[in-house]
Amino acid sequence: MKAVVACGALALDVRRIARRRGWELKVIPVPALLHNHPERIDTAVTELMEGHDVVALAYGDCGTYGALDRLGFPRLEGDHCYDVFARAEVQLALEEEPGTYFLTDFLARTFEHTVWRELGLDRHPELCEDYFRHYTRVLWLAQRATPATRVAAERAAQRIGRPLVVREVGDAGLERQLEALLDRLG
Repeated sequence: MKAVVACGALALDVRRIARRRGWELKVIPVPALLHNHPERIDTAVTELMEGHDVVALAYGDCGTYGALDRLGFPRLEGDHCYDVFARAEVQLALEEEPGTYFLTDFLARTFEHTVWRELGLDRHPELCEDYFRHYTRVLWLAQRATPATRVAAERAAQRIGRPLVVREVGDAGLERQLEALLDRLG
């Protein structure tokens, strides 16, 4: 069975796509909070790969500065998870407004934990403007625009005091990249 070591922010989407496509795929998630410590991602990925013959990485570069590429396994294209879902939209958004803060469904749903508390803003809210002063808007790249996730995205934008823009992008970008990865594995 093919195995994919996946960023925790992508693992649910990878599983959903694999089920929909009928792919026999073992998805091995890496904790998403490692994004706050990208220097640890390659070690965590390496440990999880052990014992698997055929492995691909459902990861962008994610701040590892090429450490994942040096492992020698195929991975998703892009610097971040939002590139994986909607690379062209991300590039366009940054051309339109360089100060764009991106949310995926995962980041919208987990913002309180993965961003707000991890940055210590629950204890020091006065630092919010220091962290986010250069952002001018929040762009939610919606994979599945549910009412609950919309509320979460609105709450995240409100937390950092920036307007929310929504672009429904789906998961086709991730699906295309996964298919290409699996084809390379044979």
